Amino acid sequence: MSLIPSPLSTPAVPVSQRPCHHFSVDVEEFFHGTAFEPYVPSSEWDRWPRRSPQVMDRLLDVLDDAGVRATFFVVGWLAELEPGMVRRCAEAGHEIASHSWDHKRVTMQTPEAFRESVRSSRALLEDLSGTAVRGFRAPSFSIVPGAEWAFDVLVEEGYTYDSSLFPIRGHPTYGYPDAPRDPHWIERPSGRLVEIPATTLAVGSRLLPASGGAYFRFFPYAYLRGAFRQAEARGEPATFYIHPWEYDEAPSIRVPFRTRMRAFYGLGRTWARTRRLLRDFDFRPLAETADRMRQRDG
Repeated sequence: MSLIPSPLSTPAVPVSQRPCHHFSVDVEEFFHGTAFEPYVPSSEWDRWPRRSPQVMDRLLDVLDDAGVRATFFVVGWLAELEPGMVRRCAEAGHEIASHSWDHKRVTMQTPEAFRESVRSSRALLEDLSGTAVRGFRAPSFSIVPGAEWAFDVLVEEGYTYDSSLFPIRGHPTYGYPDAPRDPHWIERPSGRLVEIPATTLAVGSRLLPASGGAYFRFFPYAYLRGAFRQAEARGEPATFYIHPWEYDEAPSIRVPFRTRMRAFYGLGRTWARTRRLLRDFDFRPLAETADRMRQRDG
């Protein structure tokens, strides 16, 4: 069975009825990625050049040309060292949200450490951007079954939406199979918050990851476009994500071939595909979807 849905697999939706989707960027350096933890420990992060600011400046121009406002989930460690980058993103009208302080997976932290991470990153990002930080995305989508306590911490720390769930099965480090595919409410003892999950593509009875990142680089453009069209047919927004280093050159680092392929294959096509994506679909920040849900549901 082909993983690419045919044009007839989802009904055409009139342009006037199509929902606005989400363009989001996890603002981090390549060495923050989970795949590089064994090769670039946090004690050595300072040895590597920070290339995100120059990439982000170019991306801001591309988004401005397309008239798109995005959501930037920023790692606090990087924001502290590159405050001008965060300010430029906010001044350009984009939403600033938290991607933790040090890109440590939720499953590798105690609730107390996680609380400090989301509290300190939020405080810094609010100070730099001059705007309220309301959203969070866990590194590597690492809120998985058994880590639901993280939602309580987020609510208690003042976050109003989360974008950490990936409703898929079979991935070795992330996946929340029973999560709804589309934006929904999460009810917890501490309160409620909006969940805006990563986008999936339905092929038969299976849901496949199709939200961006490596899936955007590895597979034909039609793969992600099909997931977006399926969301539109449901009347729901899809959520795209990417990282600054996926717009850059592959760094010179000695890692196993599989790790290098996973992280850097297809970098040369990312800019062109992004421009095409911005032409094909409309986008708004994630916070606007959370606001609409709150207005609708009270």
